[in-house]
Amino acid sequence: MSIHRSLITKAGERKQRSVLKRIERIKILMDKGAFKEKNSSCFGLPKSKVLKIKIKKERAKAASETTPTSS
Repeated sequence: MSIHRSLITKAGERKQRSVLKRIERIKILMDKGAFKEKNSSCFGLPKSKVLKIKIKKERAKAASETTPTSS
């Protein structure tokens, strides 16, 4: 079954998600050392904070640094 064309979103229009999937939360907890594969359960995981990344300002700085300006 296909998705109706009015429901398809473009990659640039995607918003930041406020909820992580279970596998994403497990990866974050494994990085912190709070989740161990053998002893921990994948159910009842604690909430983990979603980091918002701002790319627009970094791109603007990088573009201004790489573009030479003649005086």
